[in-house]
This record gives sequence, C-alpha cells and structure tokens, in this order.
Amino acid sequence: MKVLSIFGTRPEAIKMAPVVKELSRHSEITNKVCVTAQHRQMLDQVLSLFAISPDYDLNLMQPNQSLAQLTAVALMELDVVLDREKPDWVLTQGDTTTAMVGALAAFYRGVKVGHVEAGLRTWDKSQPFPEEINRKIADAVCDLHFAPTVQSRENLLRESANPESIIVTGNTVIDALLEVAAKNYDWNSGELAAVPLDKRIILVTAHRRENFGQPLLEICQALKEIAACSADVQIVYPVHLNPNVRQVVTAELGDIANITLLEPLDYLPLVQLMKASVLVLTDSGGLQEEAPGLGKPVLVLREVTERPEGVAAGTVQLVGTDSNRIVAATMRLLSDADEYNRMARAVNPYGDGKSSQRIVESLLSFEK
Repeated sequence: MKVLSIFGTRPEAIKMAPVVKELSRHSEITNKVCVTAQHRQMLDQVLSLFAISPDYDLNLMQPNQSLAQLTAVALMELDVVLDREKPDWVLTQGDTTTAMVGALAAFYRGVKVGHVEAGLRTWDKSQPFPEEINRKIADAVCDLHFAPTVQSRENLLRESANPESIIVTGNTVIDALLEVAAKNYDWNSGELAAVPLDKRIILVTAHRRENFGQPLLEICQALKEIAACSADVQIVYPVHLNPNVRQVVTAELGDIANITLLEPLDYLPLVQLMKASVLVLTDSGGLQEEAPGLGKPVLVLREVTERPEGVAAGTVQLVGTDSNRIVAATMRLLSDADEYNRMARAVNPYGDGKSSQRIVESLLSFEK
C-alpha cells in the first residue's frame, strides 16, 4: 500500500506528524509526504521538530496571493505529484485550502482519500472562512472519514455520509501534544527567555481572518484592561506574521509592561508556554483541543466554534470578541478558584494519544 500524506500549514503538520510516524512503522506501507508550504516558515519548524523530510515540497505561497490563485496552483501542482506517485491513498487533514485541494485532486485521479479530522462543523459558511467550506468539500469526496469525536460523526451522518466510512479516532493533535510536552526545554535561553515565570501567565493567540479590524481592536482593548487590573499577571502573545494582525497588536499593546509580545513560536516552546500558563485566550482551533489536554481553561475569542465538544465538556468557553465579555470571563477565572478548577479539571473530549494508530489500522483493514 502506498500512502501520500498532503499538508501545508503548521497546524496540519502538527496533526499529521504522528500519522506520518505511525505509517513509517509499517513495512507493508510505502509512506510518502508532500507539503504545499502554505505556511513556509511555521511549517518548517514543525517538520524539523518531528524529523519529517518531505518527498515533495511545492513551496506554493507567494506574496499577496489570493485564495483563488493558491487553489488553482495547488490543484495543478498536486496533480503532477499524484500522476507521478500513483498512491493507493491520499491523506489530508482538517480545513485548509491544502486539505480541500489535496482531497479534490486525489478524487479527480480516482485515488482513495482519507480525511483526518473529518466532520467538524459550525453550519455557517462564513465562520470560519474559508475553512467551513474547505472541510465540507474534503468530507464530500473522501472514502474514510477519520472523525475526532462522536459529535463529528453525528455531523457527518446528518449530511448522509456512509456510516461505515466514519471511524471515530480521537484527535491526532493529542498524540502530538503528549509527545512534545514530554520533551526537555530550557526556559533560560531562546524564545521564552523574556517571559517571567514568577507571574500568572495568560497565553493569547488571535489571528483569524474574521477577527481582522474592529474585533481585533476589541481583543486588544480587553487585554489592556486585564493587564491594568492584574499586576500579578503576565499576558504573553505570540503575534502572527500577517500584517493585519501584527500592525494592530504592536500599536495597541507594544508598550505595556505586563504584556509580552513574541514572534510566532515553534511548537515546542508553544507547548511549554501552555504548560506554564494558567489559562488560554485564543481564536485558534488547535489550542481549543490542546490546552484542555494540559488542564488549562480556554476562552475562545470567536462567536462560534466547530469544536463544541470542549464547550459541552466544560473545558472551553465561548466569549466572542466583545472586550467587556472577554474581561469579565478572564477576571472571573483569575479570581474564582471554584470556577477555575471546574474548567481545568474537566475531561478533555479530544482523545487519548492513540488516534494515529486507529487511523493506520483503518487504512490497513479497509475493504476495497
């Protein structure tokens, strides 16, 4: 069996790394990797951390590239790779343009598709944009849906997916998280050297396209108020490279003593920072899954989430982008030990660290 794994962004690479490593443990599988480099620098960090050397690196991103341009060039370049390799399976992950195009290109070539992290839905095509449609297209053409949760399976059944094609695996991000959290890390050097460990650390990430403009300004206003009210707190914000984020965040938060702005972090220091934090404020999808795995409450800076399992379990709370709501929810967790412990000790619904094994076992047992 030949399996071609296709991914292009850092979150995809983190979640696919355990799958690629599990595939490599099976002598009966020819394990190939193609990266589009939809995120060049951040992707390379993860490839290095997990010691993955791609067989194909398409390096597709160009400055100011539109979604249409990226989609078109990815489809053409991936078609060349598929024609050359003729894999039995293509694996794509999640909801990126790479995931959608990889699944579609394989479908056009008559190659079976496995979609890792299938079935996530907000039921709103504009939130998150364009991810909601990307993952629906990938799910529509795939042969095996690797759903991370029972809720994801229910979403797929609601769309009339074949029940026999859906495997509930858990989320591979927990596989990656547990591996990286166990690694040694020196806080006295490198990217986290400026972070004071004698304060309560709040990790913040905010970079989503739908939060550009006024929502991001509201988030920054909330962070200012939290910093002003809590001298024992240090807000640590690794700032995305996108100028729509970086320019606003630097202008609004750059001169506040108990707010530390960092360059985007490699995955290893990000996980170590998560471990050291008391809570996480984020509009990211992955951190909603990862932080609960480390016992950290998560406040989600979005109006909707395609990961409702965390909300239902009590590990995650949706607070949106209104500054007053963000401040109120954060201050409650900082001051109310019972409320904090209720979220921190809730059971993470996203997996047990064995998702990659279930995925590879399913590929090997699939009946043609």
